[in-house]
Amino acid sequence: MSELITISPIDGQELLRRPHATDADLDRISHAARHAQTDWARQPLSARIALLEKAIHTVLERSETFARSITEQMGRPISQAPGELRGFAERGRYMLSVAQEALAPLALPAKDNLQRAIEREPVGVVLTIAPWNYPLLTAVNSIIPALAAGNSVILKHSDQTPLCAEQLVQAFTDAGLPAGLFQYIHATHEAIRKLIQSPAIDYVAFTGSVRGGAAVEEASVGRFIGRGLELGGNDPAYVRADADLNQAVETLVDGAFFNSGQSCCGIQRIYVDQSRYQAFVDQAVALTEQYRLGDPLDPHTNLGPVVRQRAAEEIRGAIQQSISLGARNCINPEHFGMARPGSTYLAPSILTQVNHDMPVMNEECFGPVVSIMPVSTDQQALDLMNDCRYGLTAAIFTQDMDAARHLGQQLQTGTVFMNRCDYLDPALAWTGVKNTGHGISLSIYGYHMLTRVKSYHFRAL
Repeated sequence: MSELITISPIDGQELLRRPHATDADLDRISHAARHAQTDWARQPLSARIALLEKAIHTVLERSETFARSITEQMGRPISQAPGELRGFAERGRYMLSVAQEALAPLALPAKDNLQRAIEREPVGVVLTIAPWNYPLLTAVNSIIPALAAGNSVILKHSDQTPLCAEQLVQAFTDAGLPAGLFQYIHATHEAIRKLIQSPAIDYVAFTGSVRGGAAVEEASVGRFIGRGLELGGNDPAYVRADADLNQAVETLVDGAFFNSGQSCCGIQRIYVDQSRYQAFVDQAVALTEQYRLGDPLDPHTNLGPVVRQRAAEEIRGAIQQSISLGARNCINPEHFGMARPGSTYLAPSILTQVNHDMPVMNEECFGPVVSIMPVSTDQQALDLMNDCRYGLTAAIFTQDMDAARHLGQQLQTGTVFMNRCDYLDPALAWTGVKNTGHGISLSIYGYHMLTRVKSYHFRAL
């Protein structure tokens, strides 16, 4: 039997191993999910919401356990763990608060002796495939609304964070959710492909790479099921001449290096009006040099390792290739003692003298690296921000809201920020364009993806 092995990026040691699901396991899990969903969908919405609120509370009661396991599995500083737990609760509770509105039937005016209505009903069994970088935040986006809408959920987490799947399912089960309603699986890519191709799954919520999203689409061809694909980005920011420079620097440095830059909506490209360019670079470098790279279990660390050795080498390669093409790294890696070649610990990098022929400007780097480029006009900034195959978020730093709105209407992206970045508001639809994928999570529109519409047209005789 094959198995997954999780290596901790903290020390390169094996953290755990788990057997992969067999075909018999997948059949058993799928059957239990279908059976549980049928009964769950018959429960009043108020009863479903009450149980899910209890489940969220149970997760929060186990915050210390979740925090440590996340740090050990993927390396984020434990000092940053409370933010993920708060975000999990914020998103989950918001989605429950709008469930009644999002799932409410639409009653149409009577026409002659006809009664007409449109109702939403659950799609059935939802497969959530979640990544390692924000193992709770990415998963909650589909788990809570899917369950609230009357679906059952099978959670497949990254092989880097299998404990998160196990702990979430245990917390929800201990809160009283019926058996089979929320389950996890540890499975190979081939097993997941077969599962998606089978009649067992009615919707796939995937967060991950473009390659992974393409594999999900390929597996679901001919099944005509719904898919939500959130595939990352290379997110830009524009600092206009009228921006509050201190606020822009503080916000964007955090947006670039939080979670070691391993955020789908993290900032990777910054365009600064040439009149503020050098001042911005100088302040960004000074702030970045205050970061503390080290053991993520140390509460004073605010920059931990990247998730695995292969990722570290890919990031180093993108930086070195960009430098060979003319980029300049403004940060001396020797300032960060643990940033040794061959390790998972990388010094943060701020690159200048960059252009769009360099990998740091045209590919998702997913590490602690950001590039800064001067621009002379709004139009130049707009053109460069749109010159990317991704389109998740974009940020504009300015005092002029009208200018931000005008630029935002022309940006090819799912979310536009003004004077902030790297944040999800659960009341707003989370979506993207281009190679970022398609579909919607969060907001009342997130429920639309996890339900199907049924029309009623009754004639009274």
